[in-house]
Amino acid sequence: MRVVNSGQRIPRDAIAALYQPFQRHGHRSARADGHGLGLSIVAAVATAHRAQIITEPGTEGGLDVTVVFPSPKDPGPGLARLTA
Repeated sequence: MRVVNSGQRIPRDAIAALYQPFQRHGHRSARADGHGLGLSIVAAVATAHRAQIITEPGTEGGLDVTVVFPSPKDPGPGLARLTA
């Protein structure tokens, strides 16, 4: 599964912190929705299903997130792996 979003540029070394609950990168306007839980939920689902998460900074800003779920025939490594 792959999700690409737009937004401000995010340095590669800031990505891992975004997977922690209530973390967001940079300043958001008062109109922005959200609480910084999206990627921590992605990490929890990936862990439960032994998936690999590959996260790259978007070429124009934002993030490019790919979650690779193991085949039912290959249960995977046992833990989610975050690649940033």
